[in-house]
Amino acid sequence: MVMDYLKRAVEDQASDLFIVAGGCVCEKLDKRLVNISDGKVFAKETETLIMEIYELAGRSPERYLQRGDDDFSFSVGGLARFRVNAYRQRGSLAAVVRVVAFDIPSWQSLSIPEEVMNLANVTHGMVLVTGTAGSGKSTTQACILDRINKERESHIITLEDPIEYLHRDNKSIVSQREIAIDTEDYPSALRACLRQAPDVILLGEMRDQETIHTAMTAAETGHLLIATLHTKGAVNTIDRIVDTFPSGQQDQIRVQLSMVLHTVVSQQLLPGAAGDLVPAFEIMHMNNAIRSLIRESKTHQIDNHIASGGEEGMVTMDQYILRLYKARKITAQTAQEFADNREQMARRIG
Repeated sequence: MVMDYLKRAVEDQASDLFIVAGGCVCEKLDKRLVNISDGKVFAKETETLIMEIYELAGRSPERYLQRGDDDFSFSVGGLARFRVNAYRQRGSLAAVVRVVAFDIPSWQSLSIPEEVMNLANVTHGMVLVTGTAGSGKSTTQACILDRINKERESHIITLEDPIEYLHRDNKSIVSQREIAIDTEDYPSALRACLRQAPDVILLGEMRDQETIHTAMTAAETGHLLIATLHTKGAVNTIDRIVDTFPSGQQDQIRVQLSMVLHTVVSQQLLPGAAGDLVPAFEIMHMNNAIRSLIRESKTHQIDNHIASGGEEGMVTMDQYILRLYKARKITAQTAQEFADNREQMARRIG
């Protein structure tokens, strides 16, 4: 029965499938929730559906039933890959299933700009792809990695929880490791990774102080490290990294971060004028001025440098949103709604 829902989600090009007791099984289509079951499903039905998912994945539900949460991914031949977060709510079993295409989509079809794709040419330092949940960070990462794989002879190691996109060896060798299956956790996987002759390290998420510190050390030793953070904007990203550490260490971390950070890309998905979803990006590349502002804890001034850094390939979120509006990809209302400075956006639109 769950296969019917999975097929429907793939056919409709939905991003997610929701199985929660007390409501209908529904899918997310362009940020809208659409019911796809005949009626509401209750605790016994959701348990049956979720156990069917575990059977499809060839995975034991023991950990899930003990802890109340589980993350994993699986493939259905000829259909798609799926990323699952199973959890308990109000004493019943529930799950959110993310639909992931087998093939990595082309960056052109996703409207990822060339400025972002050019990050595939970076050979060392830290590149951060940031944004809220569901903003397309993993897909942007996958596209950059795919270009590296096609154009460079490198050893690429990915550390993911769980693995989403599958990368086949092209010019590069790609080793994909899943946390809790292939390795214990992010910090130990990162430390081991440095002994595996990597050229490029992709880190699914920098979640804690130990992971962030190990990641910065990896970037410092001449590797390209690409990671994600659940933050909005370059300034918030820098502040979040620094604030993860005790106050006594923060000055040292600012200096280290100013040296290893190469680029921060922040993205969000906007409702398009044609009823689709359109990505908007902020791009901050490091230069001497921004390095100094990070070291001196003056991150509030960084936005001004991004705004005036167009010749260096930088763009603020509001500049990019205005660009989308002028290209008629989004409406004036959407531009104002998603802008960081709504009043200024209203004046620019006129």
